[in-house]
Amino acid sequence: MVYARISRRLRKLGLSSFSEYISYLNNNESVEFGEFINAITTNLTSFFRETHHFDFLKKTAVPEILSRHKSDHRVRIWSAGCSLGMEPYSIAICLDKLIPSNWDFKILATDLDTNVLESGREAIYEGGQVSGLSDAQLKKYFLKDGSAKRYKAKPYLKQNISFKQLNLLKEWPIKGPFDVIFCRNVIIYFDHETKVKLFNRYANLLAPGGYLILGHSESMGRENLQFKGLGQNVYQKIAQ
Repeated sequence: MVYARISRRLRKLGLSSFSEYISYLNNNESVEFGEFINAITTNLTSFFRETHHFDFLKKTAVPEILSRHKSDHRVRIWSAGCSLGMEPYSIAICLDKLIPSNWDFKILATDLDTNVLESGREAIYEGGQVSGLSDAQLKKYFLKDGSAKRYKAKPYLKQNISFKQLNLLKEWPIKGPFDVIFCRNVIIYFDHETKVKLFNRYANLLAPGGYLILGHSESMGRENLQFKGLGQNVYQKIAQ
């Protein structure tokens, strides 16, 4: 996979070997390093992927969140590893009309790959990319370009979402507390020690009783005492 992806960069730059590319990368780090990262990151995603998580969000998490924020009317959700934006837009669709319109509701969408972040901001999707959406959802939240068979998210859907570049292994210039953090199909790429550190950092940014949602092939070890498992890769921060 890495071979194929870096080979595309070599062809685009007119280089003949990986050694040449390493030299080019070292000599042009400020320009090329971002392209290198974008080339090797994986961005498999879809609307309402793992639908049970959105059912949990709607039926269980939201009522609890609304009760918790009766006074401050502030709700924060983080999509960590948002890829092309399908996840944060799915969250926004899921919570539409459930969070009162006069509340301070924001969704933070972050990713390492600047190309997918730009795609997320533009929110223009080909017909095959919207297969997880119903006809009613497409009509309500998207504008259709009939000739090109593309769909563009309406400003109404985009208004509460902010896309930012973030490397999960470096500093996080963001503030909590968050009520829900989605980090699905991301930690599978990290070793055990890194996962434990990430879980601790997520716990520090979650409100007491807040939720961390992982992907279907991910899990949290029993040694982490800050969370309790609720099933289907949903974890709740234990209130101290």
